[in-house]
Amino acid sequence: MKILILGSGVIGVTAAHYLAEAGHQVTVVDRQNGPALETSFANAGEVSPGYSSPWAGPGIPVKAIKWLLMKHGPLVIRPLIDPAMWSWVLKMLMNCNARSYALNKARMVPIAEYARDCLRELRASTGIAYDERSQGTLQLFRTEKQLAGISGDVEVLKQFGVPFEVLDPAGCIAAEPALARVKGKFVGGLRLPGDETGDCQMFTERLASHAAGRGVTFRFGTTIERIVTEGGKVTGVATSAGLLAADAYVVALGSYSPIMLRPLGLSLPVYPIKGYSITVPIKDEAGAPQSTVMDETYKVAITRLGSRIRAGGTAEISGYDLRLHDGRKDTLTHSVGDLFPAGADLEGAKFWCGLRPMTPDGPPIIGGTRYPNLYLSTGHGTLGWTMSCGSGRVLADIISGRKPDIDVKDLALSRYR
Repeated sequence: MKILILGSGVIGVTAAHYLAEAGHQVTVVDRQNGPALETSFANAGEVSPGYSSPWAGPGIPVKAIKWLLMKHGPLVIRPLIDPAMWSWVLKMLMNCNARSYALNKARMVPIAEYARDCLRELRASTGIAYDERSQGTLQLFRTEKQLAGISGDVEVLKQFGVPFEVLDPAGCIAAEPALARVKGKFVGGLRLPGDETGDCQMFTERLASHAAGRGVTFRFGTTIERIVTEGGKVTGVATSAGLLAADAYVVALGSYSPIMLRPLGLSLPVYPIKGYSITVPIKDEAGAPQSTVMDETYKVAITRLGSRIRAGGTAEISGYDLRLHDGRKDTLTHSVGDLFPAGADLEGAKFWCGLRPMTPDGPPIIGGTRYPNLYLSTGHGTLGWTMSCGSGRVLADIISGRKPDIDVKDLALSRYR
């Protein structure tokens, strides 16, 4: 089949790879001049199946008030006269209960674990390198209250068979030796040894190059204008380069997917939640993290990527606004400087933001639509990098008429009916 993929972020490119492997003729179209130049460009760098949890959970509304009042709080709301914003917030709040959290977590963990396994297979088969490390993730707690509150998370990890370690300060230092320099600033941690790290943009660029060598066509610098339908099917995509036609179509446009699909009568409860990152050079190897350290107080992920440190965080609800706010940079530099004062050259920090495509319940949207030749892979939120390879592989199976290795029916758009 001829397949047209809209979007060349990590979700679109991994789908292209697996569809090409399945024998299809694949074209990827994107408005940018290369792959992974938007949300996939400078994310926190975590491949973290163990942290695949919905943002909507019991107690979140109360925590949100506290976060909004913190100087370096992880949540920012910039209110807009936007019905989509408030509809999304309301739906998210409706999922802030124990029953919904358990259901949504159960939908997220299998695709995340499967995706990590697919990434490992892909890495072995292609030889692609992307500053990857397989040294786990350490969630660092600064207070006893935070440490005491992990019992629910631990039970979920046990339920899904995810390896974990609850560590005292000495155990945290054994996992991340640089923390010995600030040992009075934390009381313990939760380590997930099966998690990985890596540069998402580097991975996506190299996978796109590999896919091009396998026959995938990339049409960069091409604006996608609208999806054309006739007789209940998609017949083409109008672009700045003219009408592009295929047998099947995949929408992998992240936060922009709802805008593209709305004229077709398809309502996606996906909304952009802006995240920020800084990328800084390492000035002292011994003072830098070895993998990812999650600063639980500020919800900042601090990740080692080769000779760089990437710190990412903040959930900012502000629509499609891509302005960089210095207060968000201050939060990231504060967290990195507080935990790794000798390791990071904060004067050389590169500041960035991207729009995470969030669903109100947490799981992504993967699968078909009421248009028989139109498929979706979007709404991955903060877990696009984590879930990318698994999402691409199951989508390739669905389009090819094969049964996926895992059950993904509850990830389809139809779950919102």
